[in-house]
Amino acid sequence: MKPNKYVLILLATITAYVLVEYYRPKPLDWTPTYENDDKIPFGTKVLYELLPDVMQQANVSTVRLPVYNFLTETKPAVRSNYVFICRDFNADGNDLKQLRAYANRGNNVFISAYSFPDSLGSVLGFKADVKEPNKADTTLRQNLVNPKVAKSGGYNFFHDDGRNFLTITNSQRTTVLGRNARKEPVFIRVQYGKGYFFIHNLPLAFTNYYVLSPRTSDYTFKALSYLPALPTYWDEYQKQGRFDEEQQSIFRYIWSQPALNWAYYLVVFGLLFYAIFAGKRTQRIIPVVEPPRNTSLDFVKTVGRLYFQQGDHDNLARKRIQYFLSDLREQYSLNTTVLDKEFTETLAQKSGTSLTETEELVRLLRDAQKSISLSEYDLLTLNAAIERFKHQTV
Repeated sequence: MKPNKYVLILLATITAYVLVEYYRPKPLDWTPTYENDDKIPFGTKVLYELLPDVMQQANVSTVRLPVYNFLTETKPAVRSNYVFICRDFNADGNDLKQLRAYANRGNNVFISAYSFPDSLGSVLGFKADVKEPNKADTTLRQNLVNPKVAKSGGYNFFHDDGRNFLTITNSQRTTVLGRNARKEPVFIRVQYGKGYFFIHNLPLAFTNYYVLSPRTSDYTFKALSYLPALPTYWDEYQKQGRFDEEQQSIFRYIWSQPALNWAYYLVVFGLLFYAIFAGKRTQRIIPVVEPPRNTSLDFVKTVGRLYFQQGDHDNLARKRIQYFLSDLREQYSLNTTVLDKEFTETLAQKSGTSLTETEELVRLLRDAQKSISLSEYDLLTLNAAIERFKHQTV
């Protein structure tokens, strides 16, 4: 039987793609995952492997369960530490209730994240705040308060925009352990019953890049030195969910690997195309005449609504910037590689807008490009500025 040429083409395409993806140089991934098995700059593999020595324990236990399940279904050590390093600390009411009871019994909870549940902050007497985008400062220094562990000149975590800080709303049980150069707290200890909550607002400090950097490596271990040498539990549920590598299904593994993920989609779409072309060869073609319709605007609205509903504000904001700069290049023949003073003045002249408003728009674009992550507020502010500029140039 003669092989079908469409099947051969599909197999050849998939094989070529997998080989190219496998052998091509991999670009450095700067995604902040905070996962303990990631070797990328913003994973936490290095800290996780060093933590047993820091805690003076034979090993550190990884937790792949929600806080509620772990503390109710298992039996943690009589006295222990529970460590969370993540971008956003997400916990519901049941989780927080068990976590407070855990600390109340004389245990320690260490959380380093940019955002925290409001309910946790109201109980412990703090609030995680963030400054406006125009207050971003990647040169902002951080330091520990205790002069015995403080570093002369402080520490600079320049991949962080310096906008996050903690506001203390109840200082009775709170001790400030770390501040930034603006004297704002970024690391506090809150006594809760017989135990303590350690709240830290700069998780990037615990990633591979800064743990291995000679200029910042000691900050990580000084911060963790406030925890007593006890059995320690490291949470990965907040970042990777319930399933570890041994529990991964075939499809979970495929979706976790970019090359295999795309190969999977190529197979699916290839089979669909094959069915379409094979059907044309065996069935009578029935023409369908539909009135012309411009679906570009509907598509853009649908994609934008999808990103916004899913809360992917960072991705949507960056695409908004990308398409806006593309419009500027096409309409005004401008080079948008460097958004400097010359670019601003040229844009103001060609578009007919005032120099002041143009400078404000360009500043927002620069700040957004430098930011590690853009919030909903950043997206709305940026979009309003772009729409205002477009309205003035109509």
